[in-house]
Amino acid sequence: MGEAVEIFYPNGNGFPNICNGTTTDQAHLDDKSHRQLDSWFEETIDEDLKWSFALKSVLYKGASEYQDIALLDTKRFGKVLVIDGKMQSAEVDEFIYHECLIHPALLFHSNPKTMFIMGGGEGSAAREALRHNTIEKVVMCDIDQEVVNFCRRFLTVNRDAFCNKKLNLVINDAKAELENRNEKYDIIVGDLADPVEGGPCYQLYTKSFYEKILKPKLSENGIFVTQAGPAGIFTHKEVFSSIYNTIRQVFKYVLAYTAHVPSFADTWGWVMASDQPFSIGAEEIDKRIAERVDGELLYLNGASFLSSATMNKTVYLSLLNETHVYTEEDARFIPGHGLAHRL
Repeated sequence: MGEAVEIFYPNGNGFPNICNGTTTDQAHLDDKSHRQLDSWFEETIDEDLKWSFALKSVLYKGASEYQDIALLDTKRFGKVLVIDGKMQSAEVDEFIYHECLIHPALLFHSNPKTMFIMGGGEGSAAREALRHNTIEKVVMCDIDQEVVNFCRRFLTVNRDAFCNKKLNLVINDAKAELENRNEKYDIIVGDLADPVEGGPCYQLYTKSFYEKILKPKLSENGIFVTQAGPAGIFTHKEVFSSIYNTIRQVFKYVLAYTAHVPSFADTWGWVMASDQPFSIGAEEIDKRIAERVDGELLYLNGASFLSSATMNKTVYLSLLNETHVYTEEDARFIPGHGLAHRL
């Protein structure tokens, strides 16, 4: 039968183009048996590995000053945000990523009142932070106005967060914004795009940034947490182990933890750091969730968090033995390229 196939695939510049192809079985040319295949998005995970999923529609596709952007409506994962060809967030399972990113640092802090989010333009990190009744102010600083604008338009689940009076939305480079602010924060969050070559974010994973700009902006007993890229058995050495080791050069206490995110097709990693020890147990975590958090968490509880901080043997040994320190001159990247790389 004749089948019109519409497929997204990388165009050499690192961002998917739409390509049309047709396959025809001469024995089945009857119009009644004609069937159009789904449109698909295809992401390159590595040189020899790709991940694809069926689309309902393309809600937005374009390029801002800083990065290529797409908002796709998929059959399996709902609305998904794609930046520089990389899946950033999916409607049906983003709660896993954002609960893991936001709640542990807030729960380990004795009384967190202020938070600075680097990135986070879709609004989900701010949404989770604002569920905590101790929080008085959240500053969300994203470099890309266009990303923020279309996320506010299309991602209705975060509409209340964007309208919350406790949220201070700033469009600026997070490095410059932090450096120029006089106030300090109980929690600083790195909800940044993955470090890809030529992308806008990789400098915010460096030792110099953590040491000279970020750490001085933490209040006493402050906690820093960042997303740290793929942390699977085959992918954790791309950037996860390096980010962990880099942060370990700057803070006294550093805790790595992971969770499987289905839409990412991998285990994902986060790193939390402070100069104060992380000393509360599962029961106290659950107690603080009940006391502080509005509504039920869908993924995280005390036992699951402590479990997530236990690495398998391969990843544990990689973190233990990692020697690479992330610098602007010696950075690591996940597969893919940002806009600057293509100029």
